[in-house]
Amino acid sequence: MKNNRICQILGIEKPVIQGPLSWLTDARLVAAVSNAGGLGVLGPNAGLTAETAVSTPEATAEKMREEIRKTKKLTEKPFGVNLIPTPENDIWTPPILKVIKEEGVHAVVYTGYGDGAIIPALFDELKAAGIIIIYRDINPTPANTHEAERAGADIIVATGFDEGGTLPGNVLGTFSIVPMIADAVVNVPILAAGGIVDKRTARAAQALGAEGVFAGSVFISTEESRVPQSIKEKIVAANGLDLNLFRTLPDFYRSLPGKLTSKLVAMDKAGASKEEIGGAMGGLRGLRLGMLEGNTDEGYISLGTGIGGITAITSVAEVVEQLTA
Repeated sequence: MKNNRICQILGIEKPVIQGPLSWLTDARLVAAVSNAGGLGVLGPNAGLTAETAVSTPEATAEKMREEIRKTKKLTEKPFGVNLIPTPENDIWTPPILKVIKEEGVHAVVYTGYGDGAIIPALFDELKAAGIIIIYRDINPTPANTHEAERAGADIIVATGFDEGGTLPGNVLGTFSIVPMIADAVVNVPILAAGGIVDKRTARAAQALGAEGVFAGSVFISTEESRVPQSIKEKIVAANGLDLNLFRTLPDFYRSLPGKLTSKLVAMDKAGASKEEIGGAMGGLRGLRLGMLEGNTDEGYISLGTGIGGITAITSVAEVVEQLTA
């Protein structure tokens, strides 16, 4: 899985894209992925902590500018930034996009949530700026794949229910969704996401029709990750059977055990609404508390079901090599 269309489009050596991972990303991790031959991606709140986080769109964009510049000091290779646009009243995307263009960012992972996620004018603006678009719909279907390709996506991500983070509502596993999306595209290559952690799963993704992998969980436990050592050790010690699945907004989430996770699972079993469970999760604050600060009483540890294949804390370079072996 080397020197294919993914590599040619992105100008990288190995078709491995690191999932944005929100708070868990920073310049060090992203640069390490890019230096290893893949494409590192800065997620929302990259490099920030509870103390340095800001609340306005403009200030958040400037914090992203700082992290982009830190990344540039650590690598001369291409890297990307995550965009999560909404079709109405989107106050966050314009200032981030302005920074992305001003800083000459190479590519974006455009994450689509729900109806109207594919915004033709935004695709046009990105294309006009020469920015490569990796489109990842949280609920990939042949229909939104066709729509994204027509709008100008350069690469499509086929995400299976095996992933960590916000889970697809269509609950199709990676082995089901990847060939479906591979058959749906006309001219663009696809990346497989969900449960890909080693050379076996990466080779399986290739056999299903993917030309590269989009991986998140496997990078969380690397040496370069800013996640606490205690969380990395939990990941290495766990497997997919340890994860708890529960309903929330927009559809589902899963987490390793903890006080908050137990509460969320109990709420789900008791019939609480997705809105109530989502409120109790605390949104990305819960992710920050659990995975960045190691507080599983008030936060959660979201991972994909393939974590049983993560057997050691290794370097980013070793992970990228494994995923392309």
